[in-house]
Amino acid sequence: MHSEATPFDSVEDALAAIAAGRMVIVADDEDRENEGDLIMAASKATPEAVNMMIRYGSGIVCVPMLGHQLDRLGLGPMVARNREVQRTDFSVTVDAAEGVSTGVSAYDRAVAIKILADPQARADQLVQPGHVFPLRARPGGVLERAGHTEAAVDLAMLAGLEPAGVICELVNDDGTMKRLPQLVEFARQFGLKMISIEQLIAYRLKQDKLVEKIGEHALATAYGDFTAHVFRSRLDKRHYLALTMGAPAT
Repeated sequence: MHSEATPFDSVEDALAAIAAGRMVIVADDEDRENEGDLIMAASKATPEAVNMMIRYGSGIVCVPMLGHQLDRLGLGPMVARNREVQRTDFSVTVDAAEGVSTGVSAYDRAVAIKILADPQARADQLVQPGHVFPLRARPGGVLERAGHTEAAVDLAMLAGLEPAGVICELVNDDGTMKRLPQLVEFARQFGLKMISIEQLIAYRLKQDKLVEKIGEHALATAYGDFTAHVFRSRLDKRHYLALTMGAPAT
């Protein structure tokens, strides 16, 4: 629950809301997009939730996912050369192949979203182009790219759900983007939890194990006998070497 000192709730509260199938608001940095998105887990999407996103948002409903999920469904990039300002990685748009009408309604989009989130879904269950916008999230999440795309996947995954989200930017009645004061009021009006991407980054830095040890070898040198420890970053897959001599002090 946010206080007068901060307009934001805790990441733990946001994760509980995501796990329960509710939407949260995620705000990014003022010197980036300076926007807030409605975000929920794709596996929990309902026509009612999608309708709320369309009604109060930009109308562009996106589904951030990991690369292997998109590859399994045969969904490649929307364009060969991405020139979008924030380099958001749009994939080709989709609709559900069956059980829908034109694909544009909140009901139809919810059907497509649930297919995208289903780990057992097949490529032939979707048609392209469509009215739902899959996005390819960076594998390192918000620690690799501080965007709403990665925040949605991180929130779903941290909530114990399939790593796919649904996002839509919030707009004012005059068509402009909601900024922080309007986001705070919207969260209060609808009883939604609100966090920032900065909070999510801090949470992951505290909770995640970012490196793993993959090897250890004896190394004799002219300066003495060392032990070489090899580590690999889970973010960029780079390798790092540490040399030690003797037992560490306790």
